[in-house]
Amino acid sequence: MRKPLAVVALVVVLVLVNLAIWHKEQQLAHGRVVLLELAPVDPRSLMQGDYMALRFAMENAIYDALPKQDDEYWRPAVAAEDGRVIVRLDEHSVAHFVARDEGQTLEADQLLLRYRIRHGDVKFATNAFFFQEGHAEFYERARYGAFRVDDDGELLLTDLHDEQYRRIVPPSEMPAAE
Repeated sequence: MRKPLAVVALVVVLVLVNLAIWHKEQQLAHGRVVLLELAPVDPRSLMQGDYMALRFAMENAIYDALPKQDDEYWRPAVAAEDGRVIVRLDEHSVAHFVARDEGQTLEADQLLLRYRIRHGDVKFATNAFFFQEGHAEFYERARYGAFRVDDDGELLLTDLHDEQYRRIVPPSEMPAAE
């Protein structure tokens, strides 16, 4: 009796995992490209290999729009929350904060982005961009995080872009000279 139940449970888990992978692949292939401006942060940390710690300028606008507690730290009233914000994209696909999503109808040039609050801090999909060892100097010119966004506002970080809105292509991905 236990063996067939374990096999069924394993099949269910594998189906769910594969569906989640398929959904992320569809988002990467068909999601809308959105750039979020990076805010100054410690450029990288070597504790887990080479990566750039990310912070996004829009986090400040979201933080300011949250209900606050009246205490000496002036922190959000919630310690943990998941929500969405309405943004408007400019001609370079850079997202600009409009308002917190409270169910209002979106205008044609607006879309939703998911955020989460953990320990009083606003976060987007990720707070780190990992890259090949030795490429840290190459990514120091990053000014935007490029995301693929689905219809529900879920973000997937794909690349970093420079101040000219161009994707930063690591040397390992550059075409070989002929």
